[in-house]
Amino acid sequence: MQMFFRYNWSVREEWYRWCEELSEEELLLNRSGGMGSILHTLFHIVDVEWSWIRVLQGKSDFQENFNAYKSLDKVRELDAKFHIEVKNFVDSWDNEMENRLFYDTLLDGRNTDTWGEIIRHTIAHEIHHIGQLSIWAREIGKQPVSANLIGRGLATHSNK
Repeated sequence: MQMFFRYNWSVREEWYRWCEELSEEELLLNRSGGMGSILHTLFHIVDVEWSWIRVLQGKSDFQENFNAYKSLDKVRELDAKFHIEVKNFVDSWDNEMENRLFYDTLLDGRNTDTWGEIIRHTIAHEIHHIGQLSIWAREIGKQPVSANLIGRGLATHSNK
């Protein structure tokens, strides 16, 4: 599980660097799918990851407003701010947390999930949206960021 978070963070950082080559207009251009634009989708990924981690910790959750983060620098700053809390939680994950129950009646009628399910949902959520970014990259004639996990040096025993 921790490797997949490191994977998502690594790929996200590459997408930020990829975005540096685009104009602000291109980053905010309304597109089909995702959250409507490249930048809003990156913002959404960061916000959802942080929100789920806060909810699992029993902390208050609130939705950041994208209108306050309509630049690549601002989204990266928000990510850096949230990342501290997210990384601390992910790094402290242990097997006892896997089956801890989370009760929520707001999700599609169900009211009980395990922390492990929620964590994996959070991971899959980002991977899903990264796929959307890849499609948009191809639509504008650019090579998307590689989705390959192999070769990123993410294993704890890796020499990279």
